[in-house]
Amino acid sequence: MDVRLINPFVSAVSAVFRTMVHTSVRVGKPFVKTEPGTHADVSGVIGFSGDASGCVVLSFPVEVACKAASAFAGVPMDQNHPDFADAIGELANMVAGNSKKDFSGFHISISLPSVIIGKGHVVSQSKAAPRLVIPCETDFGPMWVEVGMVVEKKAQPTPAPAEVAAVGG
Repeated sequence: MDVRLINPFVSAVSAVFRTMVHTSVRVGKPFVKTEPGTHADVSGVIGFSGDASGCVVLSFPVEVACKAASAFAGVPMDQNHPDFADAIGELANMVAGNSKKDFSGFHISISLPSVIIGKGHVVSQSKAAPRLVIPCETDFGPMWVEVGMVVEKKAQPTPAPAEVAAVGG
């Protein structure tokens, strides 16, 4: 997997959780996901399409997800709160959006978030796009960021801003 597509996720999860959830994120050593891989209780999933396609998955134990959603929303939440799934989906969306801005030379669109809630679920992966797992530790507990992307098109250099010519005499 192209490191240019992974490093933005490391930066994004740290920035989003520091500013929006008010917790630090300590990133562990990434590893390739093997089936069945990480079991989670809550996962936010965002798809990517364009010059690279795939997905990013933020996965949590339920206790960690509830603490993160509560800190993000500013109100106590458990998994039955009517805004719980929206909070987790928005965190996944913010990580994906923050990452996307750093995909130099790639034109990528992101999907609306999907949230999966269920004890010990597995978000399966395509054999065409194995996922890299980025283990993270927050003040609330562990979480995992899984990234699986296939480059569909070679990155194009980002054009420099055009110079503006002076008009008049």
